[in-house]
Parts: sequence; structure tokens; C-alpha cells
Amino acid sequence: MPPRFLVVAGEASGDLHAAAAVRALKTRAPEAELFGMGGTHLRAAGVEILYEASEIAAMGATEVLAKLPRLAAVLRGLTRAAKERRPSVALLVDVPDFNLRLARRLRQLGIPVIYYVSPMVWAWREGRCRAMARDLREVLCIYPFEEPFLRARGVNARYVGNPLLDDWIEPTPAPAADSGPLRLAVLPGSRPPEVAKLLAPMLEAVKLLARTRPVEVTIPIAPTIDRAVVQAGLDRAGVVGHLTENTHAALRWSQVALVKSGTATLEACLAERPMVVVYRMSAISAFIARRVLRVKHVSLVNLLAERELVPELLQDAATPEAMAQAVENVLARRDELLSGYREVRAKLGGPGAAGRVAETLLAVAP
Repeated sequence: MPPRFLVVAGEASGDLHAAAAVRALKTRAPEAELFGMGGTHLRAAGVEILYEASEIAAMGATEVLAKLPRLAAVLRGLTRAAKERRPSVALLVDVPDFNLRLARRLRQLGIPVIYYVSPMVWAWREGRCRAMARDLREVLCIYPFEEPFLRARGVNARYVGNPLLDDWIEPTPAPAADSGPLRLAVLPGSRPPEVAKLLAPMLEAVKLLARTRPVEVTIPIAPTIDRAVVQAGLDRAGVVGHLTENTHAALRWSQVALVKSGTATLEACLAERPMVVVYRMSAISAFIARRVLRVKHVSLVNLLAERELVPELLQDAATPEAMAQAVENVLARRDELLSGYREVRAKLGGPGAAGRVAETLLAVAP
């Protein structure tokens, strides 16, 4: 009987990373059967999608509350599918509010769980480590500092490398920013609520920058975002921008980037582009976050650099005026930033994360 795997991803980045692991798995076990939850990338990789990743996409405490009924229904549905199909192993990717609940149910069914992309328990909700130690066979980490943190708290964890390095392209020098139009990549996020909160002020910052020189804009759009929504935002702001699905290409084209805090900040770092990190969430979510966060920085680049290498404009500080000024500032600090980016890149090691995930799944499967 061919090995059978449950794969569950609920974010655009998780869908992408999970799909890479699935492709690596199928090169080693072409007969493997896979089902679960994901998006366009997992479907293209050959996973039978029972639920769309977009069904559980949310951000912040208040946004999650609005989706609780649907989250519960999807959780029941995946648990039922696992009970009926009896996968050899489950690969759960990111979205800890959902996946840690699913992991407990799977453990009770006797299904081993491999968790890929650790919850950020080093930043907040450290208490989750108890459930992780109980319910997860192994946690495969994508940042080197996570393994020792989790192991010290009883979680079987291992750093497998960062998946962005599997598709990493040697960065090309950015076009000179001292003449001609300014090339700006605008990355407002991969979740609809993020785009709703960030796109408009980002585009207002573009208009402020355009007062002193022409500005050309490219916006990469995640599969979870409606292209028409972004185009409507451009039209309302009166900004002309090029829309693309290729984040790497947008960053390589750019001279500087306005980036929503998250995985995209690390992509900009690997592309060696000066960046300004921004983030906004609801007032209630921000109130909660300020009281539970245990880290000085929110961007992955600053966390890995262990200092404020790039500026972070959060909540009320994320104004168009502050964004525009910060863009000018990071352009003037380009050499300093590139040196710091290369330090971060060295800490991540080499490629091969997807293959290590695949080998772990096959080692656990009977």
C-alpha cells in the first residue's frame, strides 16, 4: 500500500513551502497519496485539496473571532478525513491557532504529526510549548535560533534550513537610485485584511515620494489576494503600478521596497534591496500584542540580525509621511544594509529544506 500523507497549510507562504516539500516527497516516493488543505501551489503539486487555505486566513485576535465558526467546521472536516483515510503521517505547516488544535486531535487518533515552520513561541505564547511537546513528533524549524529555544522547553525540534534558500537566486546589483525614476516594490501582504490596512497608506507614501522625482511601482500579488482589489486601490490613489505574481522578479527590478512584516522581509533581504518594514492591525489586536510580545523587533531580518538593521513602522507610526522619509533614509544607508543582509544570509546556511522535510516524512511513515 502506498504511503498516505495529510498535508495542511493555511497561508500563502505555507502553501508555497508545503508544495516544495511535497514535490521533494514525490521524487522520492512517486506513489504517495496526499490530501488535505492548501492553495494553488499544493494543488499543482498533486495534493487533493479538501479545503482551501483561504478559508482560515485571518490576522489578529479580532479577525480570528469573526472566522471561528468556519474554522471549527474545517477542523472537524479534516479530523474526520484523517480518521477515515488513516494517513501514515501528517505534515502541518504554520497557522498554529488552527494546526495545533488539529495536531491534538491527530495525536489522539494515533497519527504522527510533523510540524513545519514553528509557531513563534520565542516571541509570544511560550506556553504553547507544552502542547507542542505532547502532540508533535517533531518540529522542523526554518530559523536557526528556534531549535535551541524549543529543545530547552522539551520540544523535539530541528533546524532544516530556510525554504527561501531552495529557490534563492544570486542577487543582482540594484539599479542606481541617484538618477532617473525611483523603482519601488510595494508588498502589502498575502492576506486580504493586511492589504486592506496597508495598501492605501503605502500608495500615499508613493505619492509623497513622487513630489521630488518620478516613481515607478511594482506590486507582487499573492494567490490569496484578488488582483482587482489591488488595482482598485491603485485607481483610487491615482497611482500607476505594475502588478505581478513574481515577488522575486519585483524585488530584483526594484531599488527599494516597502514591505509588510513577515516572510517578504526575508525575501527582500536575500534579494539585497533596502527596505522599510510596515505593519498595521486592529486596535484591539495591537493592544493584545503589545502586552504579550517578548521580542524587541518584529521583522525577521532584525530578529536574525539581532539589532534594528531595517526600520520598522508599526501601527500609528506607519504613516505615509514616515514611510516616505524612511525610504529616503534606507536608500542613503544602502552599503550598511547590504553588509547586514549578508550576515543574515550566512546565518541561514545552505539550501535543501524541502528535501529534509520529505526525508523526515518518509522516515516516520511505516
